[in-house]
Amino acid sequence: MIEKLKITAQDDKRSFTVMLNPNTLKHDLGINYTNNECKNRQAQGDIAPSMDYKAYQSEKLSFEILVDATGVVEQPKASKVDTQIDALKNVIYRYVGTQHQPSVVTLTWGNLSFKGRLTSMGVSYILFSSSGVALRAKINLAFEQYMDEEEKAKLAKKSSPDLTHVVTFKAGDTLPLLCAQIYHNAAYYMEVARVNRLASIRHIPIGTQLYFPPLV
Repeated sequence: MIEKLKITAQDDKRSFTVMLNPNTLKHDLGINYTNNECKNRQAQGDIAPSMDYKAYQSEKLSFEILVDATGVVEQPKASKVDTQIDALKNVIYRYVGTQHQPSVVTLTWGNLSFKGRLTSMGVSYILFSSSGVALRAKINLAFEQYMDEEEKAKLAKKSSPDLTHVVTFKAGDTLPLLCAQIYHNAAYYMEVARVNRLASIRHIPIGTQLYFPPLV
């Protein structure tokens, strides 16, 4: 049996299983940086302003699904397009009075497990009967990652600057970037270079074991 993408509400396990799996999934990640150009004038010869790590952006997931009522797509129970859309909205869009907000949902499909909230939903009706009844529609969905306070605390503890880290330097790494990831502040790269007795921070051999000490 083909596994299908399923969306489940966290509060009461309401769920919606797609009729046809998406052809593509877009997973966006981002990082915010502070621009210090205004605070500290660039040194002569610099070609770009200094950028220091500020915070990770929430991850985003977006995709398109199809709902169909023509009978062409086999399904356990025939259902009108609007009925299927209402069933989806009941899971991802409905305002939950007891929580004073829409539900947090989990999207699962294969190796995918994404917890978030709906940020946008767009419906395009693309096929109608002779009497004007919608027979097929494309639905564009976008979700933003959600973490509760306990999950945030665990993530913060995992990357706490009070913990000792040993990292294997790999292609694409830079010392400031690693400091930003571990200490949430790229400015500690000089101290890490000193602790590791690096001759150069620009030419670190791939595979070098770098020690990131706890911050005092």
